[in-house]
Amino acid sequence: MEDNRKNNVHTTPNADGGWDNQQGGETISHHDTKAEAEERAREEAKKAETELKIHNKDGKISDSVSYGNDPYPPKG
Repeated sequence: MEDNRKNNVHTTPNADGGWDNQQGGETISHHDTKAEAEERAREEAKKAETELKIHNKDGKISDSVSYGNDPYPPKG
């Protein structure tokens, strides 16, 4: 099974202001607001069929959404 964690999309605060979307350690887009960044990050995560990790201003992950092969799918 392929490890897609390195392809996850992260929405993170930028130290100089605004919000960045990162994938594979590279910044793929920069936005003035968190809402704009999240919208674009969702598109990128869906396209890559991976997870979106949304961070707070303190850098901690506040939300995670899977758009692909979830290694821990819900049971039910």
